[in-house]
Amino acid sequence: MTKRLYNFNPGPAALPLEVLEEAQATFVDFQGNGISLLEMSHRSRGVEELNHETQQLLLQLLNLPTSEYDVLFMGGGASAQFALLPMNFLHANQTAHYVLTGSFAEKAYKEATYIGQAAIAASSRSQNWSHIPILDEIQLSGNPAYLHLTLNNTIEGSRFNSIPNVGSTPLVADMTSDILSRKLDLQPFSMIYAGAQKNLGPAGVTVAIIRKDWLLQGSKLIPEIMRYETFAKHQSLFNTPPVHAIYMMNLMLKWVLQQGGVAALEQQNAGKAKLIYDVIDNSSGFYTGIIAHKDRSDMNITWRMANEALEKAFIQESLAHGFEGLAGHRSVGGLRASGYNAVPVEACQALAEFMTAFAEQHVSA
Repeated sequence: MTKRLYNFNPGPAALPLEVLEEAQATFVDFQGNGISLLEMSHRSRGVEELNHETQQLLLQLLNLPTSEYDVLFMGGGASAQFALLPMNFLHANQTAHYVLTGSFAEKAYKEATYIGQAAIAASSRSQNWSHIPILDEIQLSGNPAYLHLTLNNTIEGSRFNSIPNVGSTPLVADMTSDILSRKLDLQPFSMIYAGAQKNLGPAGVTVAIIRKDWLLQGSKLIPEIMRYETFAKHQSLFNTPPVHAIYMMNLMLKWVLQQGGVAALEQQNAGKAKLIYDVIDNSSGFYTGIIAHKDRSDMNITWRMANEALEKAFIQESLAHGFEGLAGHRSVGGLRASGYNAVPVEACQALAEFMTAFAEQHVSA
C-alpha cells in the first residue's frame, strides 16, 4: 500500500487503520460462516447479536442507561432526521423550536416548517455564524414540542460548550460531528442523533437515541416506516438495515474503548486542535480564525487567508504534501481541518508544521 494520506476530510472521515484492517480480514468470511457479512440475512442470529451488542456499546460509551433509552439504526443520514423528528414529535397546536448556529441547523429548522409550526429560539446568522448564542438569548413561545440544538457545526467550526436548561421541554441534539469526541451529560436530552460518517464509522447508517418515555409520544398518523416507534419495536430490524456499516460501527466503538474511552479521546482531541489553533493565532494575521475563541470546535477547525488565490495555493500545495480534505465547504469557502477521533496526533503535528512553513514562505515572498 502507498503511504496513507493525512486525512482531514469532514465526512466521510478518517477511520483508524487497525479498524480498516480488521474489517478487511473478515470481509470475505465473517466469523467462519463461509460467507461475508454483506451476504448474511439480517434475521440471522449472528446479525441480531451484532446489532444488539453495538447498541449496548454505544449507550455504555455515552453513559446512558439502557433501561431509559432505545438505540435505533436508520438510513438517510442526519438530513433524514431533520424531517423525521418533526414528523414524529411536532403535534398540532405545538411549536418546534430551533437554535440556529450554522447551515445544518438552518436546514433542520426548514424541514420542520414543512411539517408544522416552527420558531427560531435564537440565532447567530446575522453574525455569519461566528459564535454560539448565549443561553439567555434562547426564547420559547407557545406550547413547545421540543428545542433542537446542533451541538457542533461541521461547516462553520463552532460548538456548544454548555446545555440550556429549558425545564420540561424536550431537548433534541444533532451530534453528527462531535458524538464520542468529548464528555457531555446527555441525560437532559430526550433524543440525540448522528450520521455515522464522522466519529462512528462509514456512511450508510444513522443513529437515533431516544428516551423510551418520549418515544411513546410519537405520532401514529405517519407511515410505519417513518415512525421511530417502529424501529424501536423491531430493534432496528423492521427492514433490511445497513449491516456492514453497523459492523464497522461496532469495530469503531471497540476502538474507542481501547483508546481509553471518551474522556481520553477528549483530552487528545483538545491537544490536536490546539496544535492548529496555535499556528492560526500566532501567524500575525496570515491565518484568520472564523469562530469566537470561546465557541471554537475541536472537531472542525476553520480559518481564512488574505484572498481566495492564496487559499487555492494553500490547498494545492497541501495536496502535494499528502494532506487530504483541507478545503472549506463549497458554500462558504476558506479552509477547514476536521480532526475527528480517528485523526492521529501526528497528522495534526504535520499540518501545523506545514502551515507554519507555508506562512513563512509566502510572507518572505
